[in-house]
Amino acid sequence: MFVLVLLFILVPLVEIAVIIKVGEAIGFLETIALLLVISIAGAWIVKQQGLGVLRRIVAERRQGRLPAATVVDGVLILVAGALLLTPGFVTDAVGLALLLPPVRKGVRKLLGQRWRARRSPRRYGIQYGPSQQESRHPHSGQR
Repeated sequence: MFVLVLLFILVPLVEIAVIIKVGEAIGFLETIALLLVISIAGAWIVKQQGLGVLRRIVAERRQGRLPAATVVDGVLILVAGALLLTPGFVTDAVGLALLLPPVRKGVRKLLGQRWRARRSPRRYGIQYGPSQQESRHPHSGQR
């Protein structure tokens, strides 16, 4: 929760500072135009990549495969689109980076590792083995 609050305060402040610096360097109207061009171009790229992901999902399902990685790619492309439509150069840079397949692959790998770590039985103190089986059924097979 603290991280989200920090992001909702820190990211806009960083974006405002960067926009001001870019505005000082290239001018107000040029800065606004650049932000608009990046958003429009980003939306077009997101649309193209999103349609490609949908085609891959359909193809994988027809082959009887579960398109898990492709679905995650689709979600990351959706996040990239949201970042590109958010006014600011920092969010645009992160959004554009997410549109690169090698970056998405790395993020997907990182998310997979975090997901597996969260679902690990060890995280909850659960151990599987003979000692636990005996503790579950202390009277099994004995009279």
